[in-house]
Amino acid sequence: MRPAWKPGPNSARYRLAALLVVLVLLFVVVGVRLVDVQAMSSEHYAALGADQRFRSVELAAERGSIFDRTGADLAVSVPQQTIWANPQVVTDPAGYATQLAPLLGVDEADLAARLAQTDKGFVYVARKVDDETAIRVAALELAGVDLVPETKRFYPDGVAAPLVGFVGTDNDGLGGLESQYEDALSGRPGELVVERDPQGRELPGGSRETVEARRGRDLVLTLDRALQYRVEQILTEEVTATGSKGATAIVMDTQTGDILSMASVDGATDSEPARPATASEQNRPLTNVYEPGSTNKVVTVAAAIDAGLVNPDSWFETPPALVIDGTRFEDVESDHPSSMTVADIVRESSNVGTIKIAQTLGKERFDAYLRAFGYGTGSGLDYPGESTGILLPVEEYNATSLASMPIGNGIAITPMQMLDVFTTIANGGETRPPRLVDATVAPDGTRRDEATAPSRRVVSPETAAAVRTMLEGVVADGTGTNAAVEGYRVAGKTGTARKPPYDQPPYRYTASFAGFAPASSPRLSAIVVFDEPTGERGFLAAQVAAPAFSRIMAAALRSERVPPDGAGTLPATP
Repeated sequence: MRPAWKPGPNSARYRLAALLVVLVLLFVVVGVRLVDVQAMSSEHYAALGADQRFRSVELAAERGSIFDRTGADLAVSVPQQTIWANPQVVTDPAGYATQLAPLLGVDEADLAARLAQTDKGFVYVARKVDDETAIRVAALELAGVDLVPETKRFYPDGVAAPLVGFVGTDNDGLGGLESQYEDALSGRPGELVVERDPQGRELPGGSRETVEARRGRDLVLTLDRALQYRVEQILTEEVTATGSKGATAIVMDTQTGDILSMASVDGATDSEPARPATASEQNRPLTNVYEPGSTNKVVTVAAAIDAGLVNPDSWFETPPALVIDGTRFEDVESDHPSSMTVADIVRESSNVGTIKIAQTLGKERFDAYLRAFGYGTGSGLDYPGESTGILLPVEEYNATSLASMPIGNGIAITPMQMLDVFTTIANGGETRPPRLVDATVAPDGTRRDEATAPSRRVVSPETAAAVRTMLEGVVADGTGTNAAVEGYRVAGKTGTARKPPYDQPPYRYTASFAGFAPASSPRLSAIVVFDEPTGERGFLAAQVAAPAFSRIMAAALRSERVPPDGAGTLPATP
């Protein structure tokens, strides 16, 4: 019997059967793949396709403006155009760079290298160009090159530059109030999504979606731009006249704590005259410390009166000098009487008399009053880089500390801290925390007032009144006569301090004056601090700082329309 026939591996029927099996397997594979692509992974592949067709560009939010208290512009954002490119679409990086570089004023080789980064889908070509340049670039119609709106920060007049601060290329605050209030000013960025063809051109009728950016909040300061400009002018003139390395000044409303002016001026160099400090410099009234010298005697005397140890008529022996643990302390003027009242000591700025008063206090009480007046702590402004000063812990006082610190040596504070002392005296012994920001305003006009810090009592009203009367005597016929303002009763104190190293000539000094007016009902307080005066007037605060204070206070009183103490007219323009 013959066996059944089976196809051999070389037979036609065998080859046909094998081909059918292969085709079935291929269809199965394709089917499985189709199911995977169309059902199981459809979202993934749709996203890949969309990623090739759609390009997303962040739309920067317009930064909120900064205004002075009258609504005058201190910092504003102006619309500009930014040019960007998609290197994955750019067809000729070198050719593009040849056309774009001359229009944009950028390095051609650097631009060509950026445009050749095909691993990136977005590179900046030029940031924030003017309208004319933007139009010329758009006219080139280069595939993969496009424009997106941005804003550029401008500072009209440039007043209060270190205080206001500055922003970076991306409009993020890098200094001053711009940095401190970054969250409020920056707003929320938007997004532009455009559908494009493989050549980078926008598809006619293609999808174009925009998520609008949200503008930042505006900042309303307590500053008065006109007064700030005038204070910077006066301070620049006085720095020039005194040959100083630099100077600072603050003007403050004693009733509200509003800072009306805060100025920093740089002295002349070999290449430039004296000028207001720039935005990139520190806001020195808050960030820099100095030894206050005799202005600190106000704290010493107020503390002793408030503790019930002395009164303005108390007498003290005032020898020509005191030697304490080998250190000699003496008065600048050598012809003082051998005994003086507390009022005399303040008026004539006697170092020896002040040390005698401090010795009645003792180090613990003296230290406690320093801290009560705000030494060793911030002003409450929370300004970036603000210093709390340098104050020894009471347990680290040495034998001479209770002699040097009461007269303003061996201690370092900011001009703001010292002005706070005088403002406290002007306010009857209660602090008046300083304010720089009055409110923020939302894009819809909603105003949010900044919180006001509570006041606290430092010395009694009776102590403050006694000190105020003595400070008025300083200006009437003491060391501060050059700080007088015609038509007003002014109270204040001079301060001259030798800078360390104290025993190595040539000696360098700081000269300052702090005070308030009208003394009968204080409305404004101010401080001026000069760093290393070397001009013909010398280095004493009576000749350097007091005249500058007079000019600045007169300008502030006129700006605020503060009536004189008695019958009279507002001061003439200083």
